[in-house]
Amino acid sequence: MSKTDLKRNCMITITALLLATLVSYLFFLATGGMNNIAMIYALAVALIARYSTGYLPGILASVISMFIVNGIFTYPYGTLNFTMAGYPLTFLGILSVSIIISATTTHLKSQAKQIQEQERLLLEADKEKMRANLLRAISHDLRTPLTAIIGSSSAYLENKDALSEEEQDALVSGIHEDANWLLHMVENLLTVTRINADTASVVKTEESVEEVVSEAVTRLKKRLPEVQIKVRVPDEFYMIPMDATLIEQVIINLLENAARHSGSPEPIELNVWPNGNVMQFDVIDFGKGIAAERLNSIFDGNAAYSKEGSGEAFKGMGIGLSICKTIISAHKGTITAENHGMGARFSFTLPM
Repeated sequence: MSKTDLKRNCMITITALLLATLVSYLFFLATGGMNNIAMIYALAVALIARYSTGYLPGILASVISMFIVNGIFTYPYGTLNFTMAGYPLTFLGILSVSIIISATTTHLKSQAKQIQEQERLLLEADKEKMRANLLRAISHDLRTPLTAIIGSSSAYLENKDALSEEEQDALVSGIHEDANWLLHMVENLLTVTRINADTASVVKTEESVEEVVSEAVTRLKKRLPEVQIKVRVPDEFYMIPMDATLIEQVIINLLENAARHSGSPEPIELNVWPNGNVMQFDVIDFGKGIAAERLNSIFDGNAAYSKEGSGEAFKGMGIGLSICKTIISAHKGTITAENHGMGARFSFTLPM
């Protein structure tokens, strides 16, 4: 036991016993008897065991309490007398109860610390897993547009005189598109910095569900003006705790994935509805769906939709979905993906 813990244990024990003695003395003056005084000390022992370190303070407090009860509140007052008929048995019984209370309280406190440590280790493991998934997704998703930009710019510089105006425009357009995609990826990564690195949590405020959804759809339409989205929100007005910027990013990522990778011109559905004690958000498309072998690892930084199409078609999907999972986990919500027969459905929930 460190000196700090020893001083703290002494202060807690002395303070609790002094307060118990004061309360017992007032109780003794008011009632003229010692009934229930032992229970006051038993409560003090329990509090000492709860807030001190180790078993010793509670056990010592139990012994000291019995001597105080005998010496101050038991006739003849002011002397220790353990010879009265039946008193030794009473003394041992109360002492045993006090020691058991002390030991049980200390044991429960030790178990609580172990549980907290296990939860901390699990949280650390989850954080490491999310970090690894993000790094893997970043390395994959940023490499593709960077390679395309380097290739297109090299082709333009080396063959500028031999290329037609249309071919030059195509190369520059490709560079412009990939640069915009990189900017979108950087925006995604910046949103993750809003998550507390130590606790994997976020600062939440009460936000209007309808306003958050509206802002997310508006931001997406600026980037993809041709995309069609059918939005359904509850008729009632709901305010739920969230980081609005992060949740908007999740909605944008899911809608953009559906628009870019579903392979369907059908409008995307965004349905928001109260589901028990959570608010559920469903993003539904009517395209190719998700390859069955990818469903279990879809949020781990891998491409998500069916195998049809080139790898370029999946550009950026992995990091976007991985960030969605990180954000929703930080909100203590859940996120899932499934096929609904005519396409894919991504759903996430936020506690209300």
